[in-house]
Amino acid sequence: MTAVEQEALKDLLLARIRDVPDYPKPGVLFKDITPLLADPVAFGGLTEALAELCVRHGATKVVGLEARGFILAAPAALRAGVGFVPVRKAGKLPGATLAQAYELEYGTAEIEVHAEDLAPGDRVMIIDDVLATGGTAEASLELIRRAGAGVAGLAVLLELGFLSGRDRVLPVLGEAPLEALITV
Repeated sequence: MTAVEQEALKDLLLARIRDVPDYPKPGVLFKDITPLLADPVAFGGLTEALAELCVRHGATKVVGLEARGFILAAPAALRAGVGFVPVRKAGKLPGATLAQAYELEYGTAEIEVHAEDLAPGDRVMIIDDVLATGGTAEASLELIRRAGAGVAGLAVLLELGFLSGRDRVLPVLGEAPLEALITV
């Protein structure tokens, strides 16, 4: 994708992301991607861009983070011709799982992946909708490495730069790239 095409896609995507003030609580400006998903041109362009990143960075699997990351990661994985693996909130996957706890603003949470879905030799691209504080991304990186897989990169639709998630995630990513299609 050329620089001009990237800029046009960024403009299209930004125009389809709705700001919802005071959701889910007062003082939060929620970034709603449902208008983007409802537009086949915008959603198709986003899927192509994410799939291109998967191919460029040599991914053999794509991990999508619950829940909106599933919506973006699954079609990108299909388009890139690689497998899709969901990372879910604790207790949502049947069978043997690997779990990773992480810190939230007020407490902790835990995510899981099926133990057999990632293996040594896999190169995994993590895809999510938003990089905010970086807690979920950091925990997913730990899960991938504990499964013995390598990290191809982390790709997000939108990075909320003012929350400094990049600073938290970059040391854990190591040499793997962090790709944000849009940073605000």
